[in-house]
Amino acid sequence: MQRIRLRYTKRGRLRFTSHRDFQRAFERALRRAEVPMAYSAGFTPHPKVSYANAAPTGTGSEAEYLEIALTAARDPEQLRVLLDASLPTGLDVVDAVEARTSGLADRLTASVWELRLDGVEPADAERAVAAFNSAPAVEVQRRTKNGVRTFDARSAVASLESATTHGSPADRPTDQPCAILRLVVRHVTPAVRPDDVLSGLRAVADLAPPVPAAVTRLAQGLFDEETGAVTDPLAPDREAEAPEPQPAAAPAAAKAPA
Repeated sequence: MQRIRLRYTKRGRLRFTSHRDFQRAFERALRRAEVPMAYSAGFTPHPKVSYANAAPTGTGSEAEYLEIALTAARDPEQLRVLLDASLPTGLDVVDAVEARTSGLADRLTASVWELRLDGVEPADAERAVAAFNSAPAVEVQRRTKNGVRTFDARSAVASLESATTHGSPADRPTDQPCAILRLVVRHVTPAVRPDDVLSGLRAVADLAPPVPAAVTRLAQGLFDEETGAVTDPLAPDREAEAPEPQPAAAPAAAKAPA
């Protein structure tokens, strides 16, 4: 059995696809590409696909990850091309590596988000960011299936800063004022999402964008406490060398009888 790890995107209007919608689309792509999938046992076998920390519905992403198990070896890059061609534009498979290490999900400890705030002056966003960063705690509320929950959104934020619009993915270009925020948030329990940080900005600085923010996950991976960077979770698989086949031992020469 071979395991392949993939990075895929949710771009444009496809950011509104739910995780279940993507699962269905991906399973159809596996069939179209004739991928030799391994299946689970039982009365209702399913292809062995492991999804890791999917982005919320309505947010774009450049860094979603999953792992598939195959019954026959395939070249990761050729497999990536086939799957990418079998998915709709916007759900793009952009990277593939053979899994040579364990614990992909354990390496997804933080995410880098970009928040596009149309109709917000950059100066107002900078003041709100300063207020958020200086606060020791920022309590926000979120409605869950068990009722309204209150938690601190500040403790999970490793960094929050205002950025310029140049060089940023413009999901919804506009000629109105626009502020761009760059957010690095640790994956903790309860999970702190970009909309929780926006609620925190509203609580500490009364920052309320006139239209919903366009949110895009730029990266996710292992958070480096020393540098504050989020590293590529597939890098260890690329760096791990495939074991070289050992030559077969030569048969011992038969000794002639004395």
